[in-house]
Amino acid sequence: MRHFLTLKDFTKEEILEIIDIGLAIKKDLKAGIYKRELSNQTLAMIFEKSSTRTRVSFETGMFQLGGHALFLSNRDIHLGRGEPVKDTARVISSMCDMVMIRTFEHSMVEEFSSFSKVPVINGLTDSFHPVQLLADYMTMVEYGVSENAVVAYVGDGNNMTHSWMMLAAKIGFDLRIATPKGYEVDGTILEEALKIAKISGAAITVTNDPKEAVKGASIVTTDTWASMGQEEEKEERVKAFKGFMVDDLMMCLAQKGAKFLHCLPAYRGQEVSESVLEGHADIVFDEAENRLHAQKGLMVWLDKQRGE
Repeated sequence: MRHFLTLKDFTKEEILEIIDIGLAIKKDLKAGIYKRELSNQTLAMIFEKSSTRTRVSFETGMFQLGGHALFLSNRDIHLGRGEPVKDTARVISSMCDMVMIRTFEHSMVEEFSSFSKVPVINGLTDSFHPVQLLADYMTMVEYGVSENAVVAYVGDGNNMTHSWMMLAAKIGFDLRIATPKGYEVDGTILEEALKIAKISGAAITVTNDPKEAVKGASIVTTDTWASMGQEEEKEERVKAFKGFMVDDLMMCLAQKGAKFLHCLPAYRGQEVSESVLEGHADIVFDEAENRLHAQKGLMVWLDKQRGE
């Protein structure tokens, strides 16, 4: 049995296999073909952090695969209200076939998975957002920009940045990260990614200069400057991130025809300009839709691993 907590735990071949399954499922869906590969199975979705894309994609995906998804917030279960994580894990995994968790501390999903009898999926923690990176790389594959990619990430050194580092390290492409001073990536995670990159041939560089990162990139990506739980820091962060908005002038530094990605929600006029987002709306919203298809591929893959 396998869990999906971070891309660090997966090989390049396994990541590509999951994406290939997702692409095949997407092709079938567009042709009106529904294969009930998870018929009669139940996915427990634990949300300590709310989300539009995570809930809709997992719930819809499980339904299309023939199963059922349960939405469980802090108001619905005892987790966080006196019951230990390990007890909740034992109970829910005895009744459901798979669990997706979207929470704050990464240690919570690690503890839950260690006591779970079924596969656990990290739907987002403060440290990693691996399901989003499956969708992002699937989109890169579809748009023909996955080979020899040079990705520039401009913004906060957060869970998205950490996941980009792990994806680049595993797949073997070049990643340049630009963050303001004081908002750099986690040093321990960077060190882990660099060790893996030595094997794959990936190049991961960090800087405080967004123009340096974007110059010659084939993919430019960013994220909101103030994530959930950081609302009180918003004004301070807006000042700190001055000069980090991905606008038309910054995109001109990238390769001709470079693509822009954003995990959404996007705050126009802050981390990205209106013109850049709308100018790349096709790929950005295809990227959002691919959360559905990539996660269906992931759930099918995890189910097959359990059966082998």
